[in-house]
Amino acid sequence: LDRPMRNSGFSQMLIIISDLHLTDGTIGSTISPGAFRLLVERIQDLAVRASCRTNGSYRPIERIDLLLLGDALDLIRSSRWLDKSVRPWCNPHSPEMVQLVTSITDGIIVHNDASLSILRALADDGSIRISAANSLGRPVQSTEGHPVPVRIHYMVGNHDWFFHLRGSAYDALRQRVVDHLGLANRYDEPFPHEPRESDELLDVLRRHKVFARHGDIHDPFNFEDDRDASSLGDAIVIELINRFLAQVEAELVSELPPGTVVGLREIGNVRPLILIPVWIDGLLERTCAMPAMRKQLKMIWDGLANEFLDLAFVRARDNWSPVDIVDGLQRALKFSKRLSVGWASRTVEWAYRLRGAKESSYYQHALTEQDFRNRRAKHIVYGHTHHAETVPLDASFSEGYVLNQIYFNSGTWRRVHRQTQWSPGEHEFIVSDTLAYLAFF
Repeated sequence: LDRPMRNSGFSQMLIIISDLHLTDGTIGSTISPGAFRLLVERIQDLAVRASCRTNGSYRPIERIDLLLLGDALDLIRSSRWLDKSVRPWCNPHSPEMVQLVTSITDGIIVHNDASLSILRALADDGSIRISAANSLGRPVQSTEGHPVPVRIHYMVGNHDWFFHLRGSAYDALRQRVVDHLGLANRYDEPFPHEPRESDELLDVLRRHKVFARHGDIHDPFNFEDDRDASSLGDAIVIELINRFLAQVEAELVSELPPGTVVGLREIGNVRPLILIPVWIDGLLERTCAMPAMRKQLKMIWDGLANEFLDLAFVRARDNWSPVDIVDGLQRALKFSKRLSVGWASRTVEWAYRLRGAKESSYYQHALTEQDFRNRRAKHIVYGHTHHAETVPLDASFSEGYVLNQIYFNSGTWRRVHRQTQWSPGEHEFIVSDTLAYLAFF
């Protein structure tokens, strides 16, 4: 009864996580190693569940694929950009750029060494072990268990797009990432941004009837038709958010109330980013009783917003869209342009119109995916928004078979501040921490 049962067919499980945004520690916080330890425990439990078949038998899965669906490493949220003259929108192949991107990547790896070692161990040392099956289709109880191979795949998003660039310099950079994360990716090929850019990844996704992408292509702030190039989102983070934090720390940190200082360090976790001024307004109302100090902070922000809007990179995008993106950013980002009523709601509505949507969810974009329309995929998966969700898309009947198609967003592990819906005019936000992942088996 304890003889292992011969498996028929090939069975595996797919885990998708996105938007880890691991940083080099120079701006904001990063994720605790405890989250990765918890992930390993969850994968262990899921591997056992996936081995319990619908007919009541037990047949161990033979492989686990773990997909990092973009923005796993965050190369944009680093103060190192402020110490150099190069920016993401400069020549990405210049020696100065390669050196800086490599320095930031190395900083991320060192700062998150404990977390990455847990991730790497999944692929290296058989961290996931489950019972073998006997000839009756029942688990064989053993002390060690049967190791399940784990292959980790990396897709890029808008904060790690440098790994999509070709060239020997970026091959060397990818080699570092492959080694420290235990990736299945080839280092001498760009990490994929689209599933079709990797034959192995495409095969994995199609086995599970999944279509997955980061989702940045539907965000005009963070994608401009070329994933080998920078976007406005990079400039907003570096020239406005990062510089604002650096200037406040340098000039006002000793004068501000502790609650304001702690709160401002969360600025990068506000979603959507264009509501940061609204969030700052609410934070100052709650934590800073000094009108003069509140005014000074807002003046610093507006001054940096003016410099951001005056960048040649930003000015070149004036009239870039039927909904003027630069004029819209000026109204959204500057306290001096604040509307007396409905500032937040009008800002959000403008952002929706810019990407041709009616609400914050990206499910409307999932409806346009070819793999949804031709029914190749049951599941359409995006990341990017930092908001985990499940939306039923369609239930179609053909040839005696019902195909249920669902949109998933894989969320983020980072802390997220979102505005309350009851009274938007009060500029209140609620913070949440969620370890989101998707499992298909």
